[in-house]
Amino acid sequence: MQNKNINYYAVLTRLLILVDSVIFFVAFAISHQFSPQNYTNIEVLGNSLFFAFVMQLAFLGLGIYKPKLRDKWWGMLRRLIVATALSFLFLILVQALFKQSYYMTESLFNACLYSLLAAFFLRSLLLAFNVLGFAKRNVLVLGAGERATIIEQRMRRKIDRQGFNLIGFVYMPGDVEPRFDKEKVIHLGDRSLLDYIGKNNVQEIVIATDERRENLPIEELFACKLRGVVVSDILDFFEQETGQIAVNLIYPSWLIFSDGFSSSNEIRNNLDWLFNASLAAVLFLLTWPIMLLTYIAIKLEDGIRSPGFYWQERVGLNGHVFKIVKFRSMRTDAERHGIKWSSEEDDRVTRVGRFIRKYRIDELPQIYNVINGDMGFVGPRPERPEFVEYLQQVIPYYYERHNVKSGLTGWAQLKYPYGSSDEDALEKLKYDLYYIKHRSFFMDLLILIQTAEVVLLGKGR
Repeated sequence: MQNKNINYYAVLTRLLILVDSVIFFVAFAISHQFSPQNYTNIEVLGNSLFFAFVMQLAFLGLGIYKPKLRDKWWGMLRRLIVATALSFLFLILVQALFKQSYYMTESLFNACLYSLLAAFFLRSLLLAFNVLGFAKRNVLVLGAGERATIIEQRMRRKIDRQGFNLIGFVYMPGDVEPRFDKEKVIHLGDRSLLDYIGKNNVQEIVIATDERRENLPIEELFACKLRGVVVSDILDFFEQETGQIAVNLIYPSWLIFSDGFSSSNEIRNNLDWLFNASLAAVLFLLTWPIMLLTYIAIKLEDGIRSPGFYWQERVGLNGHVFKIVKFRSMRTDAERHGIKWSSEEDDRVTRVGRFIRKYRIDELPQIYNVINGDMGFVGPRPERPEFVEYLQQVIPYYYERHNVKSGLTGWAQLKYPYGSSDEDALEKLKYDLYYIKHRSFFMDLLILIQTAEVVLLGKGR
């Protein structure tokens, strides 16, 4: 039986790409009509086609057409804004190279605005009526033992299942006794897997068996795949749905053979530093009054002789130890009883410190570390050498987070609340490894935008 939903969504995705392209083309053509400058029909046609092409590249590059994105209204709008802004900036540069008039800039802005509004309105309709890839897909887990239990425990909340409906867990020979509700366990008996997925409209099968050797129904799985059913490994499914890499499930060879984990080279490193240093300089120019007021506030609260800055050793790229600089947010005697984790309700934090932590103002002096090359704007947060030495002993693959440059902000900081335990460090590592695997300029840009949202709305620590 052919799984019609997979083909249905694929066709609708292509149709959405086509409709968006028409929207972009028409938006630019309309913007020309309001321009005081006269353009020939050929110029309008050429400019509109090029505008549609650039916009489409930005949409594709940011993964806007991926049906399994967990973003809803606000996340969707954020991606659309980023894609449109990138297109506008690129087209402005192209315009400058060809020395176009001011009116062309106005037309570009209007076309981008029309495109953004139309694209958001279209997706709002698709989301409201639950069509395209925004609809939940039906997922069947092949396995009902220890590995399958991880899916049940990690994705028990409704928010964790935004993109799928969990049909159940199929018991397979070799599975250990399940540690969840046995009513969710499916025993196929004499029924074939192919018939079951057809009758229950399953769009994805997740392989989560405890014992794979000669236990997987290879022929049936292959037949399901040929009929349009997605067959995923539990690691890939977990990564896709949670934005994490399940450290407790991976094996050493997976890190080698898995897609992603792009290599660094001298050119990329130099470009990264140039981008980060330039952004740091701009940020300093924008925030130096805030930093000056913060420094004065710390002095007023704790006395003129008290230090305004706090220097601390952290572990960065390739295990290199450097000194990070922050505004002091704790009492000067905060570590008189020894080093310990900082917590969300830490009584060592001063009144000024609590405020600057909330808006992450305490991190601003790290602009120096960025310009110095110790850190970037985006990456895993650097930890103290004492904590790193301990965590490497209790958490597998912990050192892998040091294979990229540390950052002022990161994927883990956005996705996980403030943590102060081994378990918290493990959860953050899952997010850090996901970032290392998927890191790109576009992902860094999205993280920076989401961080700005956190700072402006005071959602920090």
